[in-house]
Amino acid sequence: MAKQNVLTGGCACGQLRYTVQGQPNRVGLCHCMTCRKETGSVFNAFAIFPADQVTVSGESKVWETAPGGQRRFCPTCGSLVFYSDSSDEIEIMLGSFDQTDLFKPTYEAWTTRRESWLCTPDLISYSENWGEITS
Repeated sequence: MAKQNVLTGGCACGQLRYTVQGQPNRVGLCHCMTCRKETGSVFNAFAIFPADQVTVSGESKVWETAPGGQRRFCPTCGSLVFYSDSSDEIEIMLGSFDQTDLFKPTYEAWTTRRESWLCTPDLISYSENWGEITS
């Protein structure tokens, strides 16, 4: 990968690492119960990149949350780092990047599960999966 526009990140212990080149296809939040439970937070923030722009090094374990949907995490520290499926994209957790404040979400999914105190008026909202706009 060329040195310009390259970002790095990984798990908390540093064993599972990645580099991404270029800009994400989209950046969002998810309030579904799977994201809530696996992150221990009330939503998951992520950036979705073309798979060919992402290079991963180190060992990862897989939790298959849906047919073909693989949540990848570090077997040493347990940090969730990315999600991949049969598409040509990889979803990388925003909190796993080495730098902060890189991307701003533009949409949120599963708003039917969003906490009532969480105000996100600038985001496109999908009541369930990424699809139909509800507000």
